[in-house]
Amino acid sequence: MILFLEQLLNGLQYGVMLFLLAAGLTLIFGIMGVINLAHGSLYMVGAFAGTWVATQADSFWPGIPAALLIAGLVGLVVEATVIRKLYARDHLDQVLATFALILIFNQLIVLIFGRQPIFTPLPEVFYGSIEIIPGLFYPPYRLMIISVGLLVAVGLYFLINRTRIGMLVRAGSTHREMVRALGVDVRLLYTVVFGLGALLAGLAGYMTGPILAVQVGMGEEILLATFVVVVIGGVGSIKGAFVAGIGLGVVDTMLRAFLPTILRGFMAPSDADALGSSISSMGIFLLMAIVLLIRPKGLFAAGG
Repeated sequence: MILFLEQLLNGLQYGVMLFLLAAGLTLIFGIMGVINLAHGSLYMVGAFAGTWVATQADSFWPGIPAALLIAGLVGLVVEATVIRKLYARDHLDQVLATFALILIFNQLIVLIFGRQPIFTPLPEVFYGSIEIIPGLFYPPYRLMIISVGLLVAVGLYFLINRTRIGMLVRAGSTHREMVRALGVDVRLLYTVVFGLGALLAGLAGYMTGPILAVQVGMGEEILLATFVVVVIGGVGSIKGAFVAGIGLGVVDTMLRAFLPTILRGFMAPSDADALGSSISSMGIFLLMAIVLLIRPKGLFAAGG
């Protein structure tokens, strides 16, 4: 039971990271109609910028505003110089242009920071583990990630459902042309949405730094899972991104932790490990296929 609860917390932490990335991506795709493959690069930029500032300051905390600021500014520059020219283009052009951005960002990071992974310094308060319940010890930093993700989810809920900007975002995700006809500055709305997505990606990248190595190409490693979250949750839906992100994080973690052990009861250990690893790697994609068979537009399609 202790192992199960520990893996459940690991899955929740992974799901929160997926949500932070998917929330921005689903808004960008749902409102702007742009397939942004470079979203993972903004995640990487936030991780490198925040880690560099934290290392220079010899403190973890200054890295948070630095990651948000740099990722947000880079996102605004990308939107103004590249993405804005893709709104009226088809998805193939968007994919090619944003894939080119991935290559450009990767080479820029190599030129500035080199190819060696770097690690984000942690405050001493997050060293070790704390006892949540008798026998269950868990790293406090991972608990902080979960808390930050849940706070961001609550903040996004109120932003999208209780503010004028949120009203325009909701309207833009389902009735884009009507919003434009009512005199709303759609270009400014697109810029705000893209900047918000970049902020969330930068935050996710920096928060991941102490757990995973901050390295070139780290954005592409998580981007595919993020797209799966967007598809399952429903394009343009923050609620869908949250539910799908948490669900996929838990499912993926549980499969990797327990499936090989379960299969050992039916076959040789070597075969069980190989088969369990293969099925675990496909788990979220199998789940996506099942969801799309039942709900082709995702669990919470915008306007549904």
